[in-house]
Amino acid sequence: MKTLTVLLLAFVLCSVSQAAREYTGPRPPQPDIPYLIHADNLIPAEVAEAQQETRKNDVIFTVSGAASSVRTPLAEPAFLFLSGSIAPDSLELFRFEIKNGNRQLVTSKKSSHPLHLTVTKLDDKLYRIEVDETLGLAPGEYVLSPSGSNQSFCFQVY
Repeated sequence: MKTLTVLLLAFVLCSVSQAAREYTGPRPPQPDIPYLIHADNLIPAEVAEAQQETRKNDVIFTVSGAASSVRTPLAEPAFLFLSGSIAPDSLELFRFEIKNGNRQLVTSKKSSHPLHLTVTKLDDKLYRIEVDETLGLAPGEYVLSPSGSNQSFCFQVY
């Protein structure tokens, strides 16, 4: 009987603990777009389709314009992401270079590695995506993109 009481108490405590962790913050209005978190404000990332070009062993992805209209002063930005057709763990973060007034990402089998992200499930289909770089992100232009896709979610760290 004592064992049953202990198990019941443990179950109740776990249930209360789980209910206390339910996410109650702002929610993205649209699925499949990362939203920058600025206090209680959510700012949608710039949505673009990168143009792809192959040169020798490199693949170059280009987004028009030298700078994103979506800006953050945070070196370790966080995003809320409501998953629809895009799996949140498929998102990769890269830094753009500015060339000829456009944002470019040059990838090759040897040199292109995405920056580190941490994905945390908050609720059913709701995720928090955080930059997980030791020194944060340097000022510049960045893109979140699903692996194997030209879909681009751009932002600038200033």
